[in-house]
Amino acid sequence: MDKPKLWTKNFLIVSTANFFLYFTFYLLMVTITIFATEKFHASPSEAGLASGIFVIGLLIARIFCGRYIDQIGWKKTLYIGFVLFLITTCLYVLVNSMGFLLVVRFLNGAAMGIASTATGTIVAKIIPNKRRGEGTGYYALSLTVAASIGPFLGMFITQHATFYMNFIVCIIFLAFSFIAVFFIKIPKLEFTKEELKKKKGLSLHHFFEVKAIPISIISCIIALGYSSILTFITTYAKEINLVYVSSFFFIVYAVFVLVSRPFTGRWFDEKGENFVMYPAILLLAMALFSLSQTHNGFSLLLAGALLGLGYGTTSSSVQAIAVKVSPKHRIGLATSTNFIFQDLGVGIGPFLLGYFVPLIGYRGLYMMMTVVILVCLFLYYLLHGRTAMCVNEDVKSKSA
Repeated sequence: MDKPKLWTKNFLIVSTANFFLYFTFYLLMVTITIFATEKFHASPSEAGLASGIFVIGLLIARIFCGRYIDQIGWKKTLYIGFVLFLITTCLYVLVNSMGFLLVVRFLNGAAMGIASTATGTIVAKIIPNKRRGEGTGYYALSLTVAASIGPFLGMFITQHATFYMNFIVCIIFLAFSFIAVFFIKIPKLEFTKEELKKKKGLSLHHFFEVKAIPISIISCIIALGYSSILTFITTYAKEINLVYVSSFFFIVYAVFVLVSRPFTGRWFDEKGENFVMYPAILLLAMALFSLSQTHNGFSLLLAGALLGLGYGTTSSSVQAIAVKVSPKHRIGLATSTNFIFQDLGVGIGPFLLGYFVPLIGYRGLYMMMTVVILVCLFLYYLLHGRTAMCVNEDVKSKSA
């Protein structure tokens, strides 16, 4: 029996659009603190706020976007998100004070929250159910590649050109992707009277998909572990005199995600999520442990490879699971719920984990996070793994 087609025009367009969203996010995330410090002589805490307030705006927008995306319409929400993200990115060129920068960062984050929730919801509809894990995995590559190219290009531009060139590059790429999204064709949304009735009123149920919360909790903890690397790897590399080698860390990470993604996505669909999730969480723990013991370039890059196999796999798998366990008419909320928890982990990580660095150092921090991720392995079993195992066994027995 032939597999349903995955690489359609719609899938390619929405994946490309998502790449440029996250490309802009990561490029500005790693360079905006330098801009705030050099342009407005901001203190480290103020510069950190300029970086982190983006995530606050993003989280707030995701909560409300997940609630109303079905009523507004997926494609219309996508257009609104991209228009706002392009406009607020253009505003960076006009920033002339620290206060104005904070406002722009907050609005820019909110705009991305709308746009990225729309792209995630649309792609969940486009991907055939029989290729859910594989399709979500390939889609997540747009984020992974952006996470490696964005920071690299941002630092390169900052070192070899004026800082405003970063803004111009982002604006050009976003304008290109904005034009591309007009060619996406999305199936018309149809809801039963009962489903429409459930959408009325205000309650927690209207902002979060309850069935997606258990796996989203896992997503939050895994993202917390990733944030310890994303935030402190540069400073840690300086401390252990591996600055030059560390510049290749995320490149190695991206390479191993690219190499592993075709296999892990297929295994997810054919063998079930547990076959993928348990080894991936363990590999993430091994990456953190390797960082805690790093004394040379090889072990540092080994950690990058393990991170690609571990976090690169779990980040896409949890999204596929969130959609899989939720009702079809609540795909938008399921997508939003997972993203909210994931962003929460990345957002609170720098603030929360930063308190531990003066007490236990970077090696102690990564050892502590190794333990946290190992605990997450058992938590995954309790919140989802054992249920998924029973479902898979039922399916096998029925097919037999």
